Amino acid sequence: TGIVRNRRKIEGAVKNARACLSLRESGKFLSDFLWDFVDGAPLVNSWKSWEEVPASTALSEKVSKTMKDRGFVFFGPVICYSHMQAMGMINDHLVSCFRRRECIEK
Repeated sequence: TGIVRNRRKIEGAVKNARACLSLRESGKFLSDFLWDFVDGAPLVNSWKSWEEVPASTALSEKVSKTMKDRGFVFFGPVICYSHMQAMGMINDHLVSCFRRRECIEK
């Protein structure tokens, strides 16, 4: 467990590292590049239930396509949306969540 056995995923990790370096050589850090899609401020959604939270959005499709155009692989719209949630670009805490307010105020 913990070892990547799929050759395409290993090659993808190398390809993504190269794409990240290429992005850096063009003057951008990956995080800055991604935050530009939301003008540097998190998008805050007002979901009332988990059923409302989408797996992907038009924004994640746009970001995913741009990343693929820049040479990134294994970064489809669903993974992209999850990544944007994880890095705080999108706040999908339910309106009833005790952490929601704290995340908005940061």
